Amino acid sequence: MNYKENRLDFERRERIGFVEAIWGEHKTPKQIIEILSKFEAAGQFALVTRVDLPKSEKILRRFKAAKYHQEACCISFGSHPKVDESRGKVIILSGGTSDLPVAAEAELALRVHGVQADTLFDVGVAGLHRVLNNLERIQKADIVIACAGMEGALPTVLGGLIPQPIIGVPVSVGYGVSSDGRVAMECMLASCAPGLMVVNIDNGYGAAMAALRIIRLKSKG
Repeated sequence: MNYKENRLDFERRERIGFVEAIWGEHKTPKQIIEILSKFEAAGQFALVTRVDLPKSEKILRRFKAAKYHQEACCISFGSHPKVDESRGKVIILSGGTSDLPVAAEAELALRVHGVQADTLFDVGVAGLHRVLNNLERIQKADIVIACAGMEGALPTVLGGLIPQPIIGVPVSVGYGVSSDGRVAMECMLASCAPGLMVVNIDNGYGAAMAALRIIRLKSKG
């Protein structure tokens, strides 16, 4: 396959308000470099997700405009808008620090779209007081993204405490029966908390884009 013939979506930002996201995990450094070269030629911003440190080092040697975000395992390429606080605020909650890469991916994906996002770690429901002690801070956000592994109960608990839109992100953290996040996903989907939204396992980027769609809709109202 000739990767130089890839049909990149340079109109995505104008059409739906999202910058182009490149899945990096199953691409070689050479393939990512070829794709980013097209973005460079077009003067476009890009976000590359799921990139480990060794792969990023090869890519960053080629592009001065690229930056590696190690916690999020992502590369941002080019300039993006500054955070506009008038668009509202998203808070990203994590049951534990094991969820860091997923939560950091969500935060970065929002910030490169100019959306204010903060992350709050270690508020898992194994210690319910940790949620309750931070409830006032959580209630100040316009949208909540809740990342959780194990049985994935955090979004359900939040659904009974706050009225804001809640986006659940099942995380592939947990012992054997957790099945790499499948149990967390199924528990979130079967939640008794009405109105809970759920994205795919470890999909921090997808959760961020769901939040962005809500923000864009609110701004039109």
